[in-house]
Amino acid sequence: MNFFEFIFQDWRVNKGNAKGRVILLLFRIANFCATRKIYYYIGFIYLLFYRILVEWFFSIEIPWNTKIGKNLSLFHGQALVMTNQVVIGHNCTLRQSTTIGNKQLAGGEYSGSPIICDFVDIGSNVCIIGQITINEQVLIGSGAVVVKDVPAFSTVTGNPGIVRPRKDIIPITI
Repeated sequence: MNFFEFIFQDWRVNKGNAKGRVILLLFRIANFCATRKIYYYIGFIYLLFYRILVEWFFSIEIPWNTKIGKNLSLFHGQALVMTNQVVIGHNCTLRQSTTIGNKQLAGGEYSGSPIICDFVDIGSNVCIIGQITINEQVLIGSGAVVVKDVPAFSTVTGNPGIVRPRKDIIPITI
C-alpha cells in the first residue's frame, strides 16, 4: 500500500464527517511515520504536531502507534481515549466519550489492553478496559462498561456489560 492509499484508507467511510476525516487523516500520517523507522526520524516534528493538535485541540487521544485496521469510522470525535496497546480491526465504528484501555492491577501493574475485532460498532460513553477480546460483529450500546470477553455476533448493554446474542444477523459458517 503506497503512502496515499495508506493515509486515505478511512476517507470514504467518513463521508459527510469532516472532523472524523481530518482526525483520521492526521492519525494515518502519524501512524505511517511511527511504524517505519526512517520516517520516524524524518517525521518527528510532525509527530509532535499531531500530538498537540489532536490531543489538545480536538481532545482525542489516539496514540500514533496504535494498530487500527482500515475503514475506521469516527463519529462525533470528542473525548475519545485509548492506549497505544489497543488493537482495532477493520470496519469498526467509534463514537464520542469512549475509553478503551488497560486497568491498574494490584501492586501498581497494568493489565493488557483490549483487542477489538472486525465490524464492531461502539456507542458513545463506553468503557472497554482490561486484556479482553471483543469478537466480530458486536454492537456495544451507549454507556456500556465492558470488562470481559464478548463473543461474536453479540450485543452488549449496561454496567456491567450484559451480553446478548444479536437477532439482526445470522452467522454464516463455511
